[in-house]
Amino acid sequence: MMVVLGELGGSDEYSLVEALKQGKVQKPVVAWVSGTCARLFKSEVQFGHAGAKSGGELESAQSKNQALRDAGAVVPTSFEALESVIKETFEKLVEEGNIPPVPEVTPPPIPEDLNTAIKSGKVRAPTHIISTISDDRGEEPCYAGVPMSTIIERGYGVGDVISLLWFKRSLPRYCTQFIEICVMLCADHGPCVSGAHNSIVTARAGKDLVSSLVSGLLTIGPRFGGAIDDAARYFKDAYDRGLMPYEFVEGMKKKGIRVPGIGH
Repeated sequence: MMVVLGELGGSDEYSLVEALKQGKVQKPVVAWVSGTCARLFKSEVQFGHAGAKSGGELESAQSKNQALRDAGAVVPTSFEALESVIKETFEKLVEEGNIPPVPEVTPPPIPEDLNTAIKSGKVRAPTHIISTISDDRGEEPCYAGVPMSTIIERGYGVGDVISLLWFKRSLPRYCTQFIEICVMLCADHGPCVSGAHNSIVTARAGKDLVSSLVSGLLTIGPRFGGAIDDAARYFKDAYDRGLMPYEFVEGMKKKGIRVPGIGH
């Protein structure tokens, strides 16, 4: 069977009418031409994305539907009845043996929305950061394949753990010790000038002991080493005035002065 849906305007549907009359189309045809409501408007109405409009009585939807009906096509009384007519025509062809019945195919299930699946706990969203060095699956975390218990049992230090995380393997002890020295220097003195750091750099450059020691001592100033003198002066002044610690800190904040720290 054939199902045809036309529209008002033009004359293409009449080609099908002639084909039906001449017997060129042997299959049952269910047809409907939309636009029957055009007669309800006082002026000419343009329909559809193609700008369909009736150019005369023969191009009206009513005339085309009647011509198709007269030529032998099955034409419903309205667009709403098109579904029922298609079903009735198909079932009649099946009963007559013209169409072998085909079992209905079960449509595939519609995939569940990702947000809904995440909320229900069925899936989890892909991570933006993927770690290739640590793994928290299983009973205990692993660093580059080394279990946490092994790290503790063998007495691994910070340098050993960093070697596993950064270099993905266990480095020799002299390498891990150097890493730990770097961490301690940065953690102890931060970005400020460090006398210990200068002494180590000078010694690494091949200088003698006195030169290395002096290079560290010469960095002592208000922000390193010498800060203890300013701290003593501020603390003594606060003590002499009988200030509570909270009052001392608030007073320094109002003056915009940082409280000196020992060695920093």
